[in-house]
Amino acid sequence: MPASAAGWKGVFGALFVCSWAGNQFSPMLLMYEDVRGYGDATVNAFLGVYVLGLAPALLVAGALSDRHGRRPVMFAGTLLAMAASAVLALGGVGALGPVPIFLGRLLSGVTVGTAMAVGTSWLKELSQVPFDRSADAGSGARRASLAFTLGSGVGALVAGSLAQWGPWPEVLPYLVHLVVTAPFVVLVRRVQETSTGGGVPGPLRARLRFPAAGHRRFTRVVLVVAPWIFAAAALSYGYAPVLLREQTGDLGVAYATLLTVVALGVAAVVQPAAKRLDAVDSARGLMVAVVVLTLAVAAVGAAVTAGSLWWGVAAAAVAGAGIGVGLSSGLLEVQRIAGPRELAGLTGVFYAVAYAGFLLPALMAAVTPPFSTAALFGVLLVLGAVSVVVVVANSRRHLPAGPHKASS
Repeated sequence: MPASAAGWKGVFGALFVCSWAGNQFSPMLLMYEDVRGYGDATVNAFLGVYVLGLAPALLVAGALSDRHGRRPVMFAGTLLAMAASAVLALGGVGALGPVPIFLGRLLSGVTVGTAMAVGTSWLKELSQVPFDRSADAGSGARRASLAFTLGSGVGALVAGSLAQWGPWPEVLPYLVHLVVTAPFVVLVRRVQETSTGGGVPGPLRARLRFPAAGHRRFTRVVLVVAPWIFAAAALSYGYAPVLLREQTGDLGVAYATLLTVVALGVAAVVQPAAKRLDAVDSARGLMVAVVVLTLAVAAVGAAVTAGSLWWGVAAAAVAGAGIGVGLSSGLLEVQRIAGPRELAGLTGVFYAVAYAGFLLPALMAAVTPPFSTAALFGVLLVLGAVSVVVVVANSRRHLPAGPHKASS
């Protein structure tokens, strides 16, 4: 395949369908609660087990792609996206209980972890000379975050709509994803390979060491903001619909779908603004992100306390703005800190910490009672304020002296 913009578009599509696989489940939590009778703890565990597959995949997939190439690892990730949907479709077989759902969610996590670490790095490499001469320095990060948000949003919209109004609500959403993903399994095999340096030499354990992860800019700025990105996502369109189910009645799945689409739609729309916020001499983009994400947590808490569906929609919009700016700005910071051999690995570390935020609803549900939901949101706001202070204090400090420097 000749070197052209078609290469990045193929990876963009693969990242899109892998993100679809990861987020199509979010608006369906209430359906499983209503149809299968699973309790709050179980449905929140469905949401959280995703991270158990995602975090190790983020770390290992990046190292494997540095050594063996982006294409074979991303090909495997796209196949896993189909496997995850196939297993989740078995969740509609009552005799199997929740086992297929847990396993399907675990596979979804591995899928998205692989796509985020490898697909993001591959997109970045394809969005520069000699593969794409029209791209600027930030094109790769913007394209990756856009593919993620669009895939997550479309996946939630299609799955939630079919689950609310379509036939076979526990099966059809996953079958649609299987059909959409199949062409990309073929297409991703035709994209140019960009990782030919062999990565860090030695055994896999050596390849899982990323010196840049100890860079003070990374630990004191990027990783402070990262967990809030998907914590806000999980709270705004994962946990809020569960807490507001009395207000939504029979339209709970539709409302969860609306919140997901609003959040991820706004996240996609703000990408141009995120580009303008980025600065090489300060953490301006991440400062804005952590402030907006903290406001989103406050808005979700207000919506739940007031029992207001409209406040829930507003909170999802605010969360979307924070997600969009946080993802784009965080990836740009990562790309400035990491060297070529650590890009995929450091991207994986960033996403692993960010996706840990998806565990928050499960943790909150586990301690409610003895603590009240309002009290837990109060604690989150205090932690958010502390994060804002830390990022502001380090905004202009520990700037990387070069793209591969791992010390301050």
